[in-house]
Amino acid sequence: MRLRPARSMRTINSQAWSRYSIKKPRKNYIKAMPHTSLLIFKMGKENENYDTKVYLTSNQNVQLRSNALEAARQAVNKYLEREMVGQFDLRLKTYPHHVIREKKMATGAGADRISKGMTLVFGKPSSVAARVYVDQPVFEVTTYLSKRAIIHEGLKRAASKLSGTYKIKFVPIQKQQAGSAPAATN
Repeated sequence: MRLRPARSMRTINSQAWSRYSIKKPRKNYIKAMPHTSLLIFKMGKENENYDTKVYLTSNQNVQLRSNALEAARQAVNKYLEREMVGQFDLRLKTYPHHVIREKKMATGAGADRISKGMTLVFGKPSSVAARVYVDQPVFEVTTYLSKRAIIHEGLKRAASKLSGTYKIKFVPIQKQQAGSAPAATN
């Protein structure tokens, strides 16, 4: 059965449903956890000389399925690897914990007679999603300020794969001087 469109489950309109425990299986709401499409969260090369952090942040509360996050990750990583090899550190900042339930529907001729069931059925776990709220970062790129245009284009490509609207924030990294100690905080 094919995936339902993202518009059918991108809004956050109910409580989170994600209780799955390996240690206490009797306490689980979910008997079998759906697999996630995301396997890689850190890409690129770490370097202490980077001077800018760039964030792709959400403008609205939205729910993103793991396959959409994986498509966005692949799009931005492929572009950055092609344009600036080894000059960036890309991190995915959200993890899909929320379990999405679906009521499977029969389609085709005579489906109305077959699928007459409960109208507000609970549904079975079908996939996992990340709940992203306003101003929460989805991607973080650490790089040089001179690569600003390339990073902007890469994150724009990633945002086109995700539901909702996004903004790109550039934040300079504050470097400590070699001889000074860090300020103490109470």
